[in-house]
Amino acid sequence: MDWTSIYLKTSNLNVFILGTGEVATRRANKFLDHGANVRLAGNDLSSDLMDKGAELCSTEDVDELVKWADLVVVASGDEEMSNYVSTISGDKLINRADFPLRGNVIVPTSFNIADIEISIFTNGKSPLMARQLRKKIQSIITEEDILEIELQDYARLKLKCVVENQKERRKYLYEIFEDEKINEFIKNRQIEDAKLYIDNLIRGLN
Repeated sequence: MDWTSIYLKTSNLNVFILGTGEVATRRANKFLDHGANVRLAGNDLSSDLMDKGAELCSTEDVDELVKWADLVVVASGDEEMSNYVSTISGDKLINRADFPLRGNVIVPTSFNIADIEISIFTNGKSPLMARQLRKKIQSIITEEDILEIELQDYARLKLKCVVENQKERRKYLYEIFEDEKINEFIKNRQIEDAKLYIDNLIRGLN
């Protein structure tokens, strides 16, 4: 498998999407929701996408649209046009929704639970199973897991002010994770009390 998972900052990224159908709309919504500038070439555009700032362009302008784009997304049923856009994209970032492995960027199935984003990629073997795995993962992540993340972030930032060594900080974070008192606070949804308890633990390090 020659693919490596990586997150791309998309705020103010110029994204050109060939197509305006269901898949193209999903891609457009994803990038718009994460701050990208999105232009689509096709027949029509939903009012929802236009309200978010997407622009509808003609397929006759694909050359200029590719030049404008930082990322090109091919999501059209027109195979000839899709191949042409892929060819003129050269070494740009390109996502082929029709044939994912022909591009160099994959847009995986992903979902958010609070501040957590989880992506699933089956190496193109089964989009259906990616969706099924998504449902399984969603069913096992609890509110307590989310609160634990919030407290770990809080503790990590506090520790950075008093413990310079990264390995030492990691050791303390494990201790906080396993602390029965903190776990009790989490179960009772007493997050502010947990933060005060963490403050006292960290003060004791000085």
